[in-house]
Amino acid sequence: MPSEKVLEQKKALVSDLSDRLKNSISGVVVSYEGITVEDDTKLRKELREAGVSYTVIKNTMLGRAAEQVGLEGLKPVLEGTTALATCDEDYAAPARILCKYADAHDNFAVKSGYIDEEVIEMDKIVSLSKLPTRDVLLANVLGAFQAPIASFARAIQAVVDQSGEATDAPAEEAAEA
Repeated sequence: MPSEKVLEQKKALVSDLSDRLKNSISGVVVSYEGITVEDDTKLRKELREAGVSYTVIKNTMLGRAAEQVGLEGLKPVLEGTTALATCDEDYAAPARILCKYADAHDNFAVKSGYIDEEVIEMDKIVSLSKLPTRDVLLANVLGAFQAPIASFARAIQAVVDQSGEATDAPAEEAAEA
């Protein structure tokens, strides 16, 4: 039987983990078995730069925290080695980075994920992983807004250029006479 002190530490860990799950907008659960320390360090750096929190966690602790926040759908995949990646700002960042990493490493596998406190299917996780970053999406939207304005400006410039050529010709003829 664990001591009272150990039980309190575990309860605090589950409480912190459930708060993390509740406050994040998306998360991905992975099996990290068989990756090297060097690969893990690179992965953690990339996740950190994208604003993703990545933690190796015990299955029982994650299961209890998931139960507390209503993510019981994660419990069936909680076996073997488990790590959790959560993000508070970008829906696609954990899935994009971890799916790319899983494609490059045979032992690394994405188990499950969630968005807005709802467990999602693997095909949705793969779809999320293929979305471009937020900055690229914003650039595409701005480009779409800018395209009609740029076309209009080119058309006006063409009219000005044509009318300028027409008015220059009579001026040159008058100068020659």
